[in-house]
Amino acid sequence: MRKLWYFLSTLGPEARILPGQWPVPERDQIAMRMSFTRTALLLPVLAALLVTACAASPDTGDQDAGVLIVYSGRNEELVGPLIEQFEAKTGIDVRVRYGDTAELAATILEEGANSPADVFYGQDAGALGALAEAGLATPLPEDTLNRVGTRFRSEDGLWVGTSGRARVLVYNPELLSEDELPTSIHDLTDPVWKGRIGWAPTNGSFQAFVTAMRVIDGEDATRAWLEGILANEPVAYSGNSAALQGVAAGEVEVALINHYYLMQELANDPAFNAANYFFAGGDPGGLVNVAGVAIMKNASNAENAQRFTDYLLSDEAQEYFRDTTYEYPLVSGISANDMLPPLDTLSTPDIDLSSLSDLSGTLTLLQETGALD
Repeated sequence: MRKLWYFLSTLGPEARILPGQWPVPERDQIAMRMSFTRTALLLPVLAALLVTACAASPDTGDQDAGVLIVYSGRNEELVGPLIEQFEAKTGIDVRVRYGDTAELAATILEEGANSPADVFYGQDAGALGALAEAGLATPLPEDTLNRVGTRFRSEDGLWVGTSGRARVLVYNPELLSEDELPTSIHDLTDPVWKGRIGWAPTNGSFQAFVTAMRVIDGEDATRAWLEGILANEPVAYSGNSAALQGVAAGEVEVALINHYYLMQELANDPAFNAANYFFAGGDPGGLVNVAGVAIMKNASNAENAQRFTDYLLSDEAQEYFRDTTYEYPLVSGISANDMLPPLDTLSTPDIDLSSLSDLSGTLTLLQETGALD
């Protein structure tokens, strides 16, 4: 866990808080604590007893049964409407702090048992596994876990995937045909690909993929792959969307991204000039990671946290992921979007997603090879 903390603490400023979003924990804990000021004025003895009780145990946040506090590493634009649907169905007041998944995980690690978070909603299994490893997540009920296949949930039941995110090689079909594409991600180190590749090494999904490669192929092979890609002078983009646009514009011929970015573009423009290529044969480049949730061990609103978790695994939410965010539904009986190959047809690497928690080692490797400054 020390290695993980080193990584998370070097990621930069605290999670971004945008206008209209829930404030940072220090201020929010003050806003959320039960105020005894009026009681103290009217009933000094009772106030003294309450103050004594508070001093004897840590502040656990808002006890209102109608409240749920979510730390979300998922983008508000993607999941905000879904959370609003949950609020409308349940009447629960969901207070969300949005930010980078790794940064929010770092915040919870720092806050520890005093964190106001009831639920951590992360965009990759590595961060979920890190919180579970730190002893900050609580076991989920079997009926919740059993809605999702075993490869998309924690082996010890401490987190569950809610939607799938496949890694792909997106390519420009005007510049390449599918039969010209590499059969393995390792083939991209061939000098024939020099100047033709785009990637986003600062992106969390890319870093999770590199972590998976370290687990599957080992440290030395992953280092060699990174050095081989760098020797081919890849174009670095700020994120998956920018890399996709670079492919469509012909700046590069291929790029390493998540599958759903192209689906979102095709929904707006069916003629968008790019196509997804899914690596086969259990190749590391075919990793399917998950967005998922963990309920915090010291959640003040644990019942509402469970209702939220179950809602994300409901047919309604799974269809939202399919039709709105274009991710893979993980619950049996909910098919993938028609634009995508079925999830069970993808030949993904055999890996325990909880093993992706060593993000600190990945950051170090990326820095040592020069993939990150």
